[in-house]
Amino acid sequence: MLTDEELERYSRQIMLFGEGGQERLKGATVFIAGAGGLGCPVSLYLAVAGIGNLRIADKDAVEKTNLNRQVLHWEKDIGKEKVGSVEEKLRMINPHINVQSFHLTIDESNIMELVDDADLIVDAMDNYEVRYLLNKIAHEKNIPLVHGAIRGFDGQAMTIIPGKSACFNCVFPCEPPSETFPVVGVTPGIIAMIQANEVLKYLLGKGRLLTDRLMIWDGLNSEMEYMRVSKRQECRICGNGDAGHG
Repeated sequence: MLTDEELERYSRQIMLFGEGGQERLKGATVFIAGAGGLGCPVSLYLAVAGIGNLRIADKDAVEKTNLNRQVLHWEKDIGKEKVGSVEEKLRMINPHINVQSFHLTIDESNIMELVDDADLIVDAMDNYEVRYLLNKIAHEKNIPLVHGAIRGFDGQAMTIIPGKSACFNCVFPCEPPSETFPVVGVTPGIIAMIQANEVLKYLLGKGRLLTDRLMIWDGLNSEMEYMRVSKRQECRICGNGDAGHG
């Protein structure tokens, strides 16, 4: 049940989806993989929306080069664990939610425990190795996955519903070369807002999700395009491939 303070705090969005919808958000658990350029704004807006349980994992510490885009990390946080920095800010922003942070490298040894009983997984990573792992565990545990990625002024996002829509491996069967890429801070902000919006829509059962559609943001031209994608029969995760098919 919502407290009087929560009813006041969330009154403007309760006008959209009622107390029942707000209670669904309060009862939800979202696992956010990454506490950087995407993870900061995703977690911020899910926190202020009243997602009751946020679980965040990242292995890095705050560096000065992060400060142009990772909006929950400030000058005073340089050298701190990113997840600790994010948890501190989220608890200040909304004391009515639960925040768990994990300072570690996400890998096969801990992914099951990290995801656990989450209602959704948010891919806020900057490397494909972990993205493929998130996609695999989402399929195995039948948990929706909201993907986002950025580079420079450009970004992309899509939502994966295991068993129903194309998975990450369907769309990206081969990992691109690793690189240190340029980025302007507004780009992860825009893509993270799309991701957070997808989380809210899924939990509330409203609107049309970015399933079987890869949304592509061209920041220099302020254009969004949508690439239709579909499940691949030969996909090694959700199709008839050799590995990961359950």
